[in-house]
Amino acid sequence: MKTTFWILLALAGAATGAGAAETFPWPNGAKAAVSLAYDDAADSQLDHAIPTLDKYGVKGTFYLTLSSQTIDKRLAEWRAAAQRGHELANHSLFHQCRRSLPERGWVAPHRDLDTTSVAQMKDQVTLANTMLYAIDGRRERTFTAPCGDLLAAGGQEYLPAVHADFVAIKASVGRGAVPSMAKLDPYRVPVVAPVGLTGQQLIAMVKEAADKGTMVAFTFHGIGGDHLANSSAAHEELVKYLADNRKVYWTDTFLNIMKHVKAQ
Repeated sequence: MKTTFWILLALAGAATGAGAAETFPWPNGAKAAVSLAYDDAADSQLDHAIPTLDKYGVKGTFYLTLSSQTIDKRLAEWRAAAQRGHELANHSLFHQCRRSLPERGWVAPHRDLDTTSVAQMKDQVTLANTMLYAIDGRRERTFTAPCGDLLAAGGQEYLPAVHADFVAIKASVGRGAVPSMAKLDPYRVPVVAPVGLTGQQLIAMVKEAADKGTMVAFTFHGIGGDHLANSSAAHEELVKYLADNRKVYWTDTFLNIMKHVKAQ
């Protein structure tokens, strides 16, 4: 297991509260935007998530850890996914996380963010962008900080060092829909990382985004397998709901969503 952090983040659920919806201008009069993203380049994403997205004509974002065996063994499938319009995004080379935090025994000592300098992390993230360019030929990227950890060696934040390389970054804790687009930092976008949720629980979060007039950014891991998993059925229920309600929800890659947000 990666960390209890993601499980608690997912189980926090959709926030509630009264108040008028924002009037943020989403494309084609949509009430909210939805980002379906997937971390760690897991096999189940190629086996289950991408076929479901393609079935319903929905685009997703895949944050690839470039050292993953699936990059080596299934590169042609990742390249084909990019050609069909899915976003391949940066999740670093080696998934550096802080070993000093609770339940982080799985972090290898040589991949400990606590002992990785800002300069080293910047080098890794920059090289990951180059490797992604070799896969899909694209230059614009988004990034997700592994484990949501932001502090490198010496307690220094490393994200400011890589801001210029990305359109946007997912790097803070989300508990449902983004509360306010006016206050959203494109380099600290909150993520919801569902674990073991039902389709209806996932749909409740997108409905909350429509009520607020904002967006929700999901970051899944395993789909019907692998780690931090949600069932294939729950995932498909969400994707089908979004496809059936395209006039209400603008579901697109995180890159396209954040380019639109930054342009407003």
